[in-house]
Amino acid sequence: MPRLSDHPRYPLTFGPSPVHPLPRLSAELGGAQVWAKREDVNSGLAYGGNKLRKLEYIVPDVLASGADTLVSIGGVQSNHTRQVAAVAAHLGLDAVLVQERWVDWPDVVNDRVGNILLSRVMGAEVRLDPSGFGIGIKDSYERALEDVRARGGVPYGIPAGASEHPLGGLGFAGWAEEVQRQEEQLGVFFDTVVVCSVTGSTHAGMVAGFAGQDRPRRVLGIDASARIDATREQVGRIARHTAELVGLGRDLRDDEVTVLEGWAGEEYGIPVQSTLDAIRLVGRLEGVILDTVYEGKSMAGLVDLVRSGEIPRDSTVLYAHLGGQQSLNAYSALFTDG
Repeated sequence: MPRLSDHPRYPLTFGPSPVHPLPRLSAELGGAQVWAKREDVNSGLAYGGNKLRKLEYIVPDVLASGADTLVSIGGVQSNHTRQVAAVAAHLGLDAVLVQERWVDWPDVVNDRVGNILLSRVMGAEVRLDPSGFGIGIKDSYERALEDVRARGGVPYGIPAGASEHPLGGLGFAGWAEEVQRQEEQLGVFFDTVVVCSVTGSTHAGMVAGFAGQDRPRRVLGIDASARIDATREQVGRIARHTAELVGLGRDLRDDEVTVLEGWAGEEYGIPVQSTLDAIRLVGRLEGVILDTVYEGKSMAGLVDLVRSGEIPRDSTVLYAHLGGQQSLNAYSALFTDG
């Protein structure tokens, strides 16, 4: 039976990402004890982030393929494409990044600051495309692959968020194993994990990884796509595929795949009041910075679930901080008054 350790991994992170309590936030919410695990500080490559964990399992396949160019896709302020650009630079490869207009946001410097600026600094070829949000395989991505081939290059395609890549869930299956080791070291058990869900493989990898631990733990995905049905389907599909890759040895139950709606707003990437309230709350209480697209929305979900008692008072909650603060520069008008 296969195991996670059977899959080659190319280290891109510092090692285990830090876990720490959020005592002032916990006291303010008046319920469960909240901790954070910090993928936003997990690497020295372009400020890190959750996608690097996925790329650690994809890079061995890249190197074996003989590719000279990484091709990927995301929104204008994609955290994923920034991390792909960083890995390409680290490996000495070229990068072609399709940056679609996934977010209808009016900031005039949206395509010149934050993640996209960093990708340009790292030497990536950035292609702005007017297409809107979608988590599937896009025509603009396929064209970029063909263009690299046409000019004599050897492309390696990495879909949005690395989620549709066959190995995309392995990084966070490994994260689940890492959490278990840290629990043993800290003498704590996180009965609830809260994570943002959009393209799906971060959440899906966690589900597959924790399923093999046989402990009473819930993984709650907070939808930030505003397309809840598509997100639920994708998380479930990737989780089941990843479970096979790591040799779970059983089918995942439907109740192991939980994606909750209520905090995404009407459109992907557009912050709503609960997003901004969560960003300010955590910033002012803990000095921890969240973004408007992902972490502000998953934290808004956590806040409401703890305050309402849907996450019980005796719970110990692990909040997965996936990164993404770099995109705040593209939302600067929201915070002119703090």
